[in-house]
Amino acid sequence: MKIFLHRFLLIALFVLLSIGAYVGYQGWKYDLFKTPTYDTQAPVLPPALHGTRILVFSKTNSFRHLEAIPAVNTMFKAWAQKHNWDLIVSENAAIHQTKLLAQFDLIVWNNVTGDVLTIAQRSALKKHMQAGGRFLGLHGTGGNREYQWAWFPEQLIKAHFTGHPMFPQFRDGILLREDNSHPAMAHMPKTKKWHEEWYSFSEGPRGPDVNILLSVDETSYDVPQSLRMGKDHPLIWHHKVGAGTVFYSSLGHLAEAYQDDDYQRLLEQASLWLLQQ
Repeated sequence: MKIFLHRFLLIALFVLLSIGAYVGYQGWKYDLFKTPTYDTQAPVLPPALHGTRILVFSKTNSFRHLEAIPAVNTMFKAWAQKHNWDLIVSENAAIHQTKLLAQFDLIVWNNVTGDVLTIAQRSALKKHMQAGGRFLGLHGTGGNREYQWAWFPEQLIKAHFTGHPMFPQFRDGILLREDNSHPAMAHMPKTKKWHEEWYSFSEGPRGPDVNILLSVDETSYDVPQSLRMGKDHPLIWHHKVGAGTVFYSSLGHLAEAYQDDDYQRLLEQASLWLLQQ
């Protein structure tokens, strides 16, 4: 019996150490233990060649979406050629200066995580949006549990992330189209099966100032009790911030999302719509 117990304890210890090593590796791989950095030297922008300039920004000070970020960059590079856009892809947060932001017709935050802006840079983005800027936020951009800057989740995103399921992290669910009149949604089917890391929020953004475009049927996937939002679980919406316009989609953790024809078209039409606002 003692030999059996000794072997059992050794096996249990090995399993625990293996799990700890795996978790540690994943944390290192996806920058969970990264020390935040802040940029202060702005990049020099090349001369504009066309009439429309777009910034795709993807700095991370927390979890890094290693597969999704390059997938989004590739997608926007293809659209830039298609629509003759001047595209700037950058991870330098110091680009958030009043004079530089004014040069962009659309700002895309591509899975930006953690607080990445200095106080002055936050002020520049806020002023830019209130003065009529256009902002497209993708997935992880609205996926931080804690912010040092309350205006970002409360006003720019309009919802505060609380978490997503784990073990398994990705689950099949059913998307529900709520608005078929918006250009980004006209092609979308009424329902669509989707494999995702489903985001939940402390309170849904639905209200008179927010237009919900797409939600998820919570009965279509196993939602932990702490993450349940009930019948109203929005995932994609748009709204105004002062004179500016924000379009946010919580979908897109996996690179495969940006290869889906429906979702690609949704984001392309959202970008074109924002440029017209």
